[in-house]
Amino acid sequence: MQLPNSAAAYIQLEKLTGYLLSEEHRDGGAKAKFFKGFGFDETNVEKLREALLHIARNIPPTEVIDSAYGTKYVIVGALESPLGRMVTI
Repeated sequence: MQLPNSAAAYIQLEKLTGYLLSEEHRDGGAKAKFFKGFGFDETNVEKLREALLHIARNIPPTEVIDSAYGTKYVIVGALESPLGRMVTI
């Protein structure tokens, strides 16, 4: 099973810069430290966005979870970091 509507998937840059790469964000701070530790930051946010979209469009979900907020699709994939290392997320 592929992620439903994966061809139409998109990620707003603000979601990445204001949450995923923001160490000050209450919920995203730990994620920001993780990604920044592999060389991702605001200067290469487009590379992160493209890598995440590649995973969403090409790797099938490993788990589907129904929650109060809707359906959550868990996808495990690897991306190349700006430091040249492969990172599994």
